[in-house]
Amino acid sequence: MVAIGGNVNTTVIAPLLMMASLPVMAETINFDQDAVASTPSGWTAGVTGRGTPKWAIEVDPTAPSAPNVLKQSGAGTFPWCVKSGTALTEGMVEVKFKPISGKEDQAGGLVWRWKDGDNYYVARANALENNISLYYTTGGRRNTIKYVSAPVARNVWHAMRVEFAGKRITVALDGKTYIDLEDEHIAGPGAVGVWTKADSVTAFDDFGYGSSVPK
Repeated sequence: MVAIGGNVNTTVIAPLLMMASLPVMAETINFDQDAVASTPSGWTAGVTGRGTPKWAIEVDPTAPSAPNVLKQSGAGTFPWCVKSGTALTEGMVEVKFKPISGKEDQAGGLVWRWKDGDNYYVARANALENNISLYYTTGGRRNTIKYVSAPVARNVWHAMRVEFAGKRITVALDGKTYIDLEDEHIAGPGAVGVWTKADSVTAFDDFGYGSSVPK
């Protein structure tokens, strides 16, 4: 369990549901081998739109796998940080995140089938709005697929997981599936990573991803 400010969020360590037909070979990155104040090795950071995001490794004693986290503390339209060299068509991506602050937004999210900074899928949770949502971004424009109300407490670690196979996409938060649908706006392989919005200050830990295993 992880205690933040005297509160204990037991859902962080709850196992997230997987599609029964989607076995994966996964890798998890906890950022503990990276130098503090640097961008993690093997990652590329940027922004969709405008702004000056700041992605850096920081020490956070509340981290699910202490001591380090990846933190975004700058600002931009849609800041992102992706794992270089990944190219998943079908599989899963997951992360633990803590929305810390932000006047306009307090968001944390995942990207997949990321072709470049203007073309990708993104799922995000927002502590200001208490919801989770799914988008596709093409030509630098974010388009809404679905919004769902969900409890997203600030300064608490949450777990998000996305599974994608063909047209099917499922999005889970803290062990509960909120979105399960089909969409075909972005196909083929792409990178995976994390995402924020506007002035969100958000910490990330235990980033995991994996391609589906052929049967």
